[in-house]
Amino acid sequence: MNARQVQSLRVFDSLTPNTILSLISRSTSLSQTQQVHAHILKTGHSNDTHFINKLLSLYANFNCFANAESLLHSLPNPNIFSFKSLIHASSKSNLFSYTLVLFSRLLSACILPDVHVLPSAIKACAGLSASEVGKQVHGYGLTTGLALDSFVEASLVHMYVKCDQLKCARKVFDKMREPDVVSWSALTGGYAKKGDVVNAKMVFDEGGKLGIEPNLVSWNGMIAGFNQSGCYLEAVLMFQRMNSDGFRSDGTSISSVLPAISDLEDLKMGVQVHSHVIKMGFESDNCIISALIDMYGKCRCTSEMSRVFEGAEEIDLGGFNALVAGLSRNGLLDEAFKVFKKFKLKVKELNVVSWTSMISSCSQHGKDLEALEIFREMQLAKVRPNSVTISCLLPACGNIAALVHGKAAHCFSLRNWFSDDVYVSSALIDMYANCGRIQLARIIFDRMPVRNLVCWNATTSGYAMHGKAKEAIEIFDLMQRSGQKPDFISFTSVLSACSQAGLTEQGQHYFDSMSRIHGLEARVEHYACMVSLLGRTGKLKEAYDMISTMPIEPDACVWGALLSSCRTHRNMSLGEIAANKLFELEPKNPGNYILLSNIYASNNRWNEVDKVRDMMKHVGLSKNPGCSWIEIKNKVHMLLAGDDLHPQMPQIMEKLRKLSMDMKNSGVSHDTEFVLQDVEEQDKELILCGHSEKLAVVLGILNTNPGTPLRVIKNLRICGDCHSFIKFISSFEGREIYVRDANRYHHFNEGVCSCGDYW
Repeated sequence: MNARQVQSLRVFDSLTPNTILSLISRSTSLSQTQQVHAHILKTGHSNDTHFINKLLSLYANFNCFANAESLLHSLPNPNIFSFKSLIHASSKSNLFSYTLVLFSRLLSACILPDVHVLPSAIKACAGLSASEVGKQVHGYGLTTGLALDSFVEASLVHMYVKCDQLKCARKVFDKMREPDVVSWSALTGGYAKKGDVVNAKMVFDEGGKLGIEPNLVSWNGMIAGFNQSGCYLEAVLMFQRMNSDGFRSDGTSISSVLPAISDLEDLKMGVQVHSHVIKMGFESDNCIISALIDMYGKCRCTSEMSRVFEGAEEIDLGGFNALVAGLSRNGLLDEAFKVFKKFKLKVKELNVVSWTSMISSCSQHGKDLEALEIFREMQLAKVRPNSVTISCLLPACGNIAALVHGKAAHCFSLRNWFSDDVYVSSALIDMYANCGRIQLARIIFDRMPVRNLVCWNATTSGYAMHGKAKEAIEIFDLMQRSGQKPDFISFTSVLSACSQAGLTEQGQHYFDSMSRIHGLEARVEHYACMVSLLGRTGKLKEAYDMISTMPIEPDACVWGALLSSCRTHRNMSLGEIAANKLFELEPKNPGNYILLSNIYASNNRWNEVDKVRDMMKHVGLSKNPGCSWIEIKNKVHMLLAGDDLHPQMPQIMEKLRKLSMDMKNSGVSHDTEFVLQDVEEQDKELILCGHSEKLAVVLGILNTNPGTPLRVIKNLRICGDCHSFIKFISSFEGREIYVRDANRYHHFNEGVCSCGDYW
């Protein structure tokens, strides 16, 4: 509308109805439409349905639904045209609830919808996944005969597919007089996405009989659908069939098949597709570059993965994220760090996926302190974490018992409404259990609106870690009564709980029920739990007999459980058998040599101890140092056995000496049996003072207020002397002390440990 026309709007009385209609039809902006609307009100044409319907259409086109709604209410006698443009525009704008409200008002006004209105209402049902409402709209269409229209039929097929009602979609499709390629593609893709290989292929193959020729969308829908449903081989076969039938694959086809190849870890096929990418000239497609990097990473071909990354003209954040994940997946965390830091300097800002990927990599590879530091940097960079970020961060907090950091992440999830997310809740349960707060873990579990298998397993495992076998068994049984079927992890957790408490009969019952009741064949980890259970209760021969009759090859975990039990019960003969098996399976694991050495030392066989040490030197091994972590005033401290680098070490050793004297004066002596060296008794006591868990506990005493609970994590199993020493400290200092070792949690309070001295 030009300036002269705008000027003419001010001369209201000079415009005829035809002129007004002309102005409405030529309105090209919301402001012009509003001026025409004002003129209609001024000249008394506001009750003219013809004028109002034209204005409604304009307001709908400009997505100005508030003005349109006001106009609609002003009409005394609206007709189909009054609703049609609004219903169509609201559906197009994904305002699906509003679309259905308008459709309901149309029916309430006794106005019969036409074949242009019904598809918009059906689309709204699909967008809301409201299958029941969709069925009502379908029923109305059948009653009025509108459902026989080809456009309405196609909309119904799409709606039922999106609502996962494939039987209904198939019925509608089979009754179509002229089935089209769009509806057919939607149905085949729906079956593929559901993982229904038989029906997907059957409908796809029947296309030719119906006169339907597949197009690129049809092929891509099948490939992507099979990939999403985990039918990776079918996705690859469909891609091969597509190319053999003469269809030219596009970027979507390749981006859909590469993830399937990745999960199959089919490097040969991946290389062939990569060659196809080069041949087709798709090397600059960022989605394909990201998929190639991911594929090579999952196929453990890191050199080619890096070559694709470095050879790309431009790399977006997707390619960078894929490279970081690939490096981390293959244990190249230091390389991932380098790439992360380098890329961080190149781009203005990383996205939430980039930061989350790095946090996840650190927490999965034991770099928990680094994970916390990266999360802090992420916040400084003003990148907002999402629920996945929190789910990846919480394990790092739990691994090193960083309770303050874990609580901060919990508060963040509450403020941002993440706490009801089932994965965040499961991670919170695991974090609180790992930090010694099993009661808080249970509160999180009880408040979950929806529970999945992960949270049931996390709670059972948490109770097992704390030696609360009764509670672990209760959760396991409650899970089954709730209709949740246990999996392999569930049985590992409940068997571990029985092992911690020495519940031999109950452990055997659950082990036997795996195959007898639940149809699950026991894996090596379940046999390891049973060997540990029998060994802990002194039934070493039964444990060895179980290993000898296993239907699968026992691994290092199984033999390690037996060797550990032999250490506890000083059984040299079976200990030697287990150790020799472990030397074959894990020749570079120093822990196995140390355990055998411990068995010899506990039996005063010092010549054999020396021989084991010589064996270690011969293969170039040294003992893994004991390491403990403690969180004090929002900072996590790490202490090594015999550590003299900590700035407070003089004060720590002085306090240790005083506490040792207090313990002796109270009638409790150091248990020097746990010094596995042939030295004087006084020297043995000095060696015991250097154990990392003692250093961490004393550091906590020096830097916290009296009565403050202490939480310590240790990488190895706590020794008997440290166990006795910390029991004494809990009573003498009036402290609750939580120590999580490589085996379980120990809760020390008033001179007593929750394990009942059984660990």
